Amino acid sequence: MVIVVEGKNDRKRLKKLLTPQIDIICTFGTPSSNRLDQIRKQVGSNEVYIFTDNDASGKKIRAKISDLFPDATHLYTKKGYCGVEGTPEEYLIERLEKGGLQEYILYPESTDNQNYIRWHLE
Repeated sequence: MVIVVEGKNDRKRLKKLLTPQIDIICTFGTPSSNRLDQIRKQVGSNEVYIFTDNDASGKKIRAKISDLFPDATHLYTKKGYCGVEGTPEEYLIERLEKGGLQEYILYPESTDNQNYIRWHLE
């Protein structure tokens, strides 16, 4: 499985929350046709998830990646958050769960986790 994100900070943020079985590929901004070819080769026949920012450039990137992988699963962050990298961990986890990735999530192990569990179950 592969998640396509915009930048290295998005990748870094998600890597902390996911097992190494999930590849995270960056577009590094709006991808050129050359970069799209590289992404297509990197992904191969793997299942694709698209997790870009909820802004104009993120939507443009999502459209290009969607054209490349029409069967991709779309993950969305909430408007108002500063992109994937600025989205609270709890909300990222919720989005990943909604996308069916719960078996790959590395849940936080701290007292914050207890607050997360309470918040999530309410």
